[in-house]
Amino acid sequence: MQISRRDLSAMERFNRVSIPTNIIFTLVFIVLALMCVIPLLFVAIISLSSSESIQKIGYSFFPKQWSFDSYTYLWHERRSIGSAIFVSIFVTVAGTIIGLFLNAAMGYVLSRPTFKLKKFFTIYIFIPMLFGGGLVPSYLVNTQMLHLTNTYWALILPLAVSSFYIIIIRTFFQTTVPDSVIESAKIDGASQLRIFFNIVLPISLPVLATIGLFLSFGYWNDWFTALLYIQSSHQDLYPLQYVLISIEKNMEFLSRSAQYLSAGSSTAELPTESMRMAIVMLVVVPIALSYPFFQRYFISGLTIGAVKG
Repeated sequence: MQISRRDLSAMERFNRVSIPTNIIFTLVFIVLALMCVIPLLFVAIISLSSSESIQKIGYSFFPKQWSFDSYTYLWHERRSIGSAIFVSIFVTVAGTIIGLFLNAAMGYVLSRPTFKLKKFFTIYIFIPMLFGGGLVPSYLVNTQMLHLTNTYWALILPLAVSSFYIIIIRTFFQTTVPDSVIESAKIDGASQLRIFFNIVLPISLPVLATIGLFLSFGYWNDWFTALLYIQSSHQDLYPLQYVLISIEKNMEFLSRSAQYLSAGSSTAELPTESMRMAIVMLVVVPIALSYPFFQRYFISGLTIGAVKG
């Protein structure tokens, strides 16, 4: 079926954006971009502001005095922070890989129409999205049954699987992975594992990158799991978030207790306010730098449903 020039010109006019509309959209996107960038810039400026400037004029884009005291203090704690960064990177990478495999494997099984227990497991997985089991049962399972206390597994397994991620991956497989391709592979003698690793996963990079991004954010920002399962005798397993929160709490305690210490003590001059912002920068910058590597697949994963129709 050929499209006439008249129909083609009508389609072009329909899809064309007028100059005023283009300007309005451009201004809206500029405002949205600034709303994302300016808060991060503001946090960076506060982290470089001196305590005297914050006490006099508060938080400001133009502090009266600049200072690197907060970053100097963090540098003095580089041994514990460096170990915590290694733990966070290891847990984030290992947890993301394990989580992707577990969620994708379950999502693939539920997406197959020939799986006899598909309906049962779908309901079984959907229930935790509505009702949580509670903190105490999960703690007892992880500590008494699985014996994960003071191990890397305690930081990885509790966050690895999510019903929400499984449902998203299952829906993606159902709408994007052609059944004809899988049936052809079965006819050629391919096993389910080979179909899953060599066919399904390579054509599912958009959804895997999207879920991988969510998993990496969750692991990188997690500190509560360490609070539950890592004891003080195993501080070498503390992740970055937990160590930074501990440093912040220690500084707040020393600052509040300065009046009870000796007159020559300098604890009252600790950069508590700028320290908070320096900790935010130390946490945000590494994960923000990783986002461009996921961006192409992340956008594709969000829009693929609309493209498929």
